[in-house]
Amino acid sequence: MLRPFWQHLFRSNMMFGFVMILLLGVPRFILVLNANVTGSYNLISIIFLFMWIAPFIFLSKEGRRKIGIKKPSGAKWLLFSFISGILICAVMFLVAQLFYDNTIANWFNYISRTYRVPANPLTADDRNIYFIIYSIAGITFSPIGEELFYRGIVHESFADTCGDNKASVIDSLAFALTHLAHFGIVYDAGQWNFLMLPALLWVFFMFLASRVFFIFRQQSGSITGAILCHAGFNFAMMYFIFFHIFTTNSVT
Repeated sequence: MLRPFWQHLFRSNMMFGFVMILLLGVPRFILVLNANVTGSYNLISIIFLFMWIAPFIFLSKEGRRKIGIKKPSGAKWLLFSFISGILICAVMFLVAQLFYDNTIANWFNYISRTYRVPANPLTADDRNIYFIIYSIAGITFSPIGEELFYRGIVHESFADTCGDNKASVIDSLAFALTHLAHFGIVYDAGQWNFLMLPALLWVFFMFLASRVFFIFRQQSGSITGAILCHAGFNFAMMYFIFFHIFTTNSVT
């Protein structure tokens, strides 16, 4: 799986997987927490870009094929992938609205507070423009980078030893726990708080979403299936934030 040079540094693919989780996961976690305060995601984009190119730095040609960088086996699964991502996000939005309404304990409400947009109420034109801008970023940077990394590199680092199911549990846990930086550990009114129950629900849903992302990688025969499912999720999240949350909340 690894290029010959990296095989001399790592005794096993599992060791490589653990190192990669720490190498990219920890800095990303810290940078997201900082972005929740500053509203600037510029440095996080660099992490995603590195995730994009990581397969070409570390993996052999056979390794890249093994993680799913190849032609999908069927177009229908790509469509199902995108639609399924939308549905997963819709369920999460409804649960958040049902239990937490428009409070800070609503994960999408909290995430929306980190977006740099004019103070509400947004005009229709402003809302459409910002929705397009954030959607383009949301369906490209993180879905491609995170799926190549988590459902690709991390998953295959453990799959040979643990099997696909346990490897999916590991990559999904790494993905879900990393997203505690996006919600769960929250910055509000000048101080940090940990919202125990909402955070546990958020991590649970992100773990399930990750498992579904991997299912579509398998069904499509390509990492593209996971990327499109993730992109559908992010696209729906942008829709709910800009056309539901931003119509009722004041964002600072």
